[in-house]
Amino acid sequence: MTQTAQTTDNPFFRPWTTPFGIAPFGDIRIDDYRPAFEQALAEHRAEIETIAANSEAPTFANTIDALETGGHALDRLCGVFFNLAGSDATDAIQAIQREMAPVLAQHGNAITLDARLFARVKALHDQRDTLALTGEQKRVLEKTYKNFVRGGAALDEANKVEMRRISERLATLGTAFSQNVLKDESTWTLDLTEADVAGLPDFLKSALAQAAKDRGRDGYVMTLGRSMVEPFLTLSPRRDLRETIFKAWVKRGEMGGESDNTAIVAETVKLRVERANLLGYPTFAAFKLDETMAKTPDAVRALLEKVWTRAVARAGEERQALAEIAREEGMNAAIQPWDWRFYAEKVRQRRYAIDEAALKPYFQLDLMIEAAFDVATRLFGVTFRRRDDVPVYHPDVRAYEMLRDGKPVGLFLGDYYARSTKRSGAWMSAFRSQEKLSGEVLPTIVNVMNFAKPPEGKPALLSFDDARTLFHEFGHGLHGLLSNVTYPLLSGTSVARDFVEFPSQLYEHWLERPEVLSRFAIHAETGEAMPQALIDKLIAARTFNQGFATVEYVSSALVDLAFHSLSEANGLDPIAFEVQELKRIGMPDGLVMRHRTPHFAHVFSGDGYSAGYYSYMWSEVLDADGFAAFEETGDPFDPKLAERLGAYVYSAGNSRDPMEAYVAFRGREPDPEALLVKRGLATAA
Repeated sequence: MTQTAQTTDNPFFRPWTTPFGIAPFGDIRIDDYRPAFEQALAEHRAEIETIAANSEAPTFANTIDALETGGHALDRLCGVFFNLAGSDATDAIQAIQREMAPVLAQHGNAITLDARLFARVKALHDQRDTLALTGEQKRVLEKTYKNFVRGGAALDEANKVEMRRISERLATLGTAFSQNVLKDESTWTLDLTEADVAGLPDFLKSALAQAAKDRGRDGYVMTLGRSMVEPFLTLSPRRDLRETIFKAWVKRGEMGGESDNTAIVAETVKLRVERANLLGYPTFAAFKLDETMAKTPDAVRALLEKVWTRAVARAGEERQALAEIAREEGMNAAIQPWDWRFYAEKVRQRRYAIDEAALKPYFQLDLMIEAAFDVATRLFGVTFRRRDDVPVYHPDVRAYEMLRDGKPVGLFLGDYYARSTKRSGAWMSAFRSQEKLSGEVLPTIVNVMNFAKPPEGKPALLSFDDARTLFHEFGHGLHGLLSNVTYPLLSGTSVARDFVEFPSQLYEHWLERPEVLSRFAIHAETGEAMPQALIDKLIAARTFNQGFATVEYVSSALVDLAFHSLSEANGLDPIAFEVQELKRIGMPDGLVMRHRTPHFAHVFSGDGYSAGYYSYMWSEVLDADGFAAFEETGDPFDPKLAERLGAYVYSAGNSRDPMEAYVAFRGREPDPEALLVKRGLATAA
């Protein structure tokens, strides 16, 4: 085939006439990506060179606007490629991802470390008070300048060489880390017999049978997906199997061989220290937190340790309750991590008369999606319409148009079922972000989850925690869909890391409202709504086992902070360091971190949550205090409060300081005590 024919056939080399300008996924071949990257990078380099070589004095238009409007072809390509690399990764896609990681890092370095470009940005920053800029323009200029400085633009040439080496190597390591975790999760399986699954509820047996069918096997197969592991650990009476599965689950990324992440973590931490030192910071945590609400490692540690003390005490009380019921049933051994969920469920049933297996039929996936949409309608006046004419990247993906006053606002994709080509967990991402600088660009947002796929013709059933995850990710989704800013740099979820979880965690609160549960928690077999008495029990049990949940989370956040508070990391043994840090903080027996170091993708698959896993708890202070504002009005959908929430949080992107945004919504700064009350670790005043 000639080069001309290849160019004509490559979907990335032509405009997309699809609805919302989404990728024509069915036309894209694996061989299209490499030439598309070559051309998109070349185009962006040419655009950057035009800005840097401009002989005219720098202006906001010829420098900042030009930077913001450049790279559209590359953004479009990366939006497709990296979303698929996370949610539908083949071996071929992973090979390209490994190849492109350092290339893209080199490209980013070439921009950030271009002295001509930085001189133009710095000149504008120095004159910022005389330029008559709008509030959003001031914010973009400030963020652009800081991004250059934090990327090494102010370094001398020798240190710029070091910065290039470090950032390119970190990009390679992060890609390898995430691919190794996916490999362990997708390749480890355990065949189970009919005797092995005796006593399990039908929904879990169906999921295990479907996993076997998907792999061409008979019987039942356990995988390392959280949506199957956690219910098995909760409901299986087979302690030996719980132990086997739990130990494999926490060993992801540490199973030896080519997929072992131990050396990758050690090198990553070392390089991050070097990067921070180059930029004048004593530790990577000090560097990373400088651009957050928390500002310093000490502020983060103070919050985490305050919660930790109370959580450990509560977990001790919980362990005693588990041990009592275990002894009643003839199990006299100490409670181990693979026992905790199993006996906690028995305690919960005894205290609240709530049975997880009996509860699950009330949480049908389709109805929980409707519930999440309905809350958005009542809060923000948007509606959703299924679009079966929109191309999607996998048959399981659903597409919905979001409208306000009958006009399209954005496109939402829901990718809900687990599969072997998808990394674990749940996340929100953007194929295209909202902006107005290049015209009215509507966002295309995706939520990706890993719920167990039901047998053909059966509804997918979620746990209450699964349903909460769906609401959480849809909160992120709305943050992207409702974005209403001019500049791409400030769009949607491009906010401080410890603020980005506020809109998502706040959204979870509406799932627990009786007004929502009574309408959408409908039993899959009987068609009856969840009885008010069961709703009351569910809400009453909300803080049950919060010692366990909080210890799991805070231990992970403290270990993350400890790694990145090192001033040097030569010869680091990550596993020994993890053990030592858990011993130092007093990790209770029978508990493990929610994310152990070798599979801690939040922290080691990229810079996203590195030194920042604490941000869920920081944002939880905001969400607990923020939802209290609705409770104070007596109306969880109070129109005036919802209007402020939409204007200053969900639609505002990064157009203002996050604390200013919160105060504009709430009327005051948050009360940290609200977090402890929400988790049941303190009582309301």
